[in-house]
Amino acid sequence: MDAILLQILNGLDKGSAYALIALGLTLIFGTLGVVNFAHGALFMIGAFCAVTLSRLLSLSFTTIDPERTDFLGNPLKVETPYVEAWFGPETGAAIIDWSVPLAILFSIPIMALVGLFMERGLIKYFYKRPHADQILVTFGLAIVLQEIIKYFYGANPIPTPAPDAFAGSLDFGVLIGLDPNLIIYPYWRIVYFVFAMAIIGAVFAFLQFTTFGMVVRAGMADRQTVGLLGINIDKRFTFMFALAAVVAGLAGVMYAPINSPNYHMGMDFLVLSFVVVVVGGMGSLPGAVLAGFLLGILESFASMAQVVALLPGINQIIIYLVAIVILLTRPRGLMGRKGVMES
Repeated sequence: MDAILLQILNGLDKGSAYALIALGLTLIFGTLGVVNFAHGALFMIGAFCAVTLSRLLSLSFTTIDPERTDFLGNPLKVETPYVEAWFGPETGAAIIDWSVPLAILFSIPIMALVGLFMERGLIKYFYKRPHADQILVTFGLAIVLQEIIKYFYGANPIPTPAPDAFAGSLDFGVLIGLDPNLIIYPYWRIVYFVFAMAIIGAVFAFLQFTTFGMVVRAGMADRQTVGLLGINIDKRFTFMFALAAVVAGLAGVMYAPINSPNYHMGMDFLVLSFVVVVVGGMGSLPGAVLAGFLLGILESFASMAQVVALLPGINQIIIYLVAIVILLTRPRGLMGRKGVMES
C-alpha cells in the first residue's frame, strides 16, 4: 500500500507539469487553431526566469572587513549581496532564499511579453497555413530559443533550490495512519501539485465565469458568428496566447527546484505534453488536464523497480503505448470534440 501511494504522489507532481503545459497547448489550439511546437520552450524560459532572478538577487559587492583577517594577517574581503545591504541582513537573506516563489511575479510580465511577441511576430502569419507548416515553423522557433538559452546560460543544469522552509520532506504516511518513515515525500513536490491545481482552477474559472472568458469560449465554438456581433475576437485570442505562455512559464518557474533547469528541458516535456493533448482530445481543456494526471501516474507506476525488472524499458514507452490503445478505441481522445483536426 505504501509503495502504491508513493507512486501516486510521484505521478501527481509529474502529471501536474504535463497538465499545465498541455493546458496551455490546448488554449492555443482551441482559440487560434495553431499547433504550437514552441510551447515547451516557454516552459523552459519560465524555469530560467527563476534562475535569472536568483542570480540577480545574489549580486554582491566586495567590502573590506578590518576585524577579520586571512592566514597572512591581511584584512578579509567580504562579498555582501546588494539586497542585504538595502534591506538588512535578515530580510535580504530571506529574499534570496525565497527567490523561486518571487520569480512567479518576475516571470508573469516576461512570459506575457514573450507570448505577445511570438504571436504577433510569427504565429499570426501561419493561422491559415496547414498544420504541417505550423509544426515546422514553431519547432524551428523552439530550437532557436533553446540555443539562445544555451548561449547565455551554458549547457549544464543549474541547481535552483527551493526555500529552506520547504527543503525537507513530509512523513506522509503518518498523516494517513501508516507507520512512520513509510512514505517520505518532499515538501516542494506537494507545493508544486497544490500550485498546479490553483493555476488550473484559476484558468477554468476565468473562462467559465468572466465575460471575457465567455466570449473566448463562444469564439472557440463559432469564431465567425462572434465576429459578426462586432467583437474583435482576434485581440482576445492574442490575449489567450499570452495567457497560455504565462501558464507554461509559471509551470517552469515552480518546477525549477524539482528538476534543475537546462536548455533542453522544454523539448523533454514537449513531446510528452503533445501526447497528453492528443490523448485528452485536441481542443479539450478538461481532457488535457485529465490526461496529464492520468499519464503522469501511469508513468510513475511504470518506473517502479519491480515493473522495470519484469519489463525493461517499459517506463520509457508506457505513455506512448497507452496513447496507442486510447486512440485505437477512441480516435478523438478521451474528451475530444467532433470535427477537430478531422478535415
